[in-house]
Amino acid sequence: MKRYIAGLAASLLLCAQPAAAQSILRDAETEAMFNDMSLPLIKAAGLSPAAVKVVLINDDSINAFTAGGQTIYVHSGLIQAADNANQVQGVIAHELGHVADGHVVLMDGGARPAMGISILSMVLGVAAIAAGAPEAGAGILSAGTSAAQGKFLAYTRVQESTADATGAKFLRESGVSGKGMLTFFKKLQNEEYAYGLNNIDPFAQSHPLSGERIANLTADVQASPAYNTKPDPGLEERFKRVKAKLMGYVADPKATLNTYPEQDQSVYAHYARAYAWHKSGYPEKADAEATALIKAAPHDPYFLEIQGQILLEAGKPREALAPLREATDLSRNSPLIATTFGHALIATEDKANYPEAIKVLRQSVARDDDNPFAWYQLGTVYEASGDQTRALLATAEQASLTGDQRTAAYSARGAMQGLPPNSTDWIRAQDIALAAQNEMSDNPKKYKKRR
Repeated sequence: MKRYIAGLAASLLLCAQPAAAQSILRDAETEAMFNDMSLPLIKAAGLSPAAVKVVLINDDSINAFTAGGQTIYVHSGLIQAADNANQVQGVIAHELGHVADGHVVLMDGGARPAMGISILSMVLGVAAIAAGAPEAGAGILSAGTSAAQGKFLAYTRVQESTADATGAKFLRESGVSGKGMLTFFKKLQNEEYAYGLNNIDPFAQSHPLSGERIANLTADVQASPAYNTKPDPGLEERFKRVKAKLMGYVADPKATLNTYPEQDQSVYAHYARAYAWHKSGYPEKADAEATALIKAAPHDPYFLEIQGQILLEAGKPREALAPLREATDLSRNSPLIATTFGHALIATEDKANYPEAIKVLRQSVARDDDNPFAWYQLGTVYEASGDQTRALLATAEQASLTGDQRTAAYSARGAMQGLPPNSTDWIRAQDIALAAQNEMSDNPKKYKKRR
């Protein structure tokens, strides 16, 4: 797997890039693990657990970032690179440091002085060129750009050091060992050594070099009463499972089978191979791996989920119902698992299953309304059941989430015509229509009608 070190110096990049520019991976087991491993850290940060999200991004670089708000984005490459759950907790603690310290909000404070240098150099450079000294003007422009960049990078390095210290504080106050934070930085340091420290200009990096970060943190982290706290074996087991299934899902199948060869009969190997075979289009082999998982743990909701998903996507929705129904029940109606169950009910094309599908999917979107696929499935089953009005409302919800403002506005207005005025659903449809219309009015070029 390719691994890129952000800035060739360190990961954990504080980056104001929109998550929509990258692919988000949603998995019930992974999200439950993130929630549990981050909960004590979020509380130590004085933040509301309901407001903080840890989101997995399909990107093989070793990186994590915040982009404003209270959402932390973790790259799949970081999970693959981490040795244990405690290392991931160290990363989350660092990113919570950025959130708690308001670094994204304050980023303008670092950009403004750099922008001033850049503008001044531009004015002087253009003036020199206009005066008949093009080489001198070009030199001024180049020097100004370098100075501005250096000013901004110096600012971000201070922010990163501050987030390290704040993250270490959250680890200490939550009773979580900071060993993982230190060992992960040492892992990054080894990457720097492999690249060659002589090839890295520390002043051209957005982060301090890993050796400097380790030196600054070690005494504080080792002084924590939690430093020698043994890791939670249950959490470590969950991490190993998530890491295996993630590799099976995102990595090249050959790489997965090389890491988890068929003679390996561990749960992790079965998990990774189930996803790898499924991804490769070998449903029988995938089902055999899922069967081995269920034999090891007959009532594990996530093992039942992968079996149901394999059967559903192999064109066997009726056979998928039993494992997906049990997985939904055992996971306490996890919205993601329930959505797959609802999809299977619809895929049977049996009208007798539609009322249950509507019930399951309505519960799913009630608990997690940020799932376009769930809204799509709900719209599909409403349409199949003859409820055109609510099919339009579900379509409006889906379109709004995916940025299709034209469809959102059109569908929401259509739903309003069939709903009782001022009812809850009518008001929701009105909100979607107004928001979509405002977005199109604010960006007329983007939504200009094609002739």
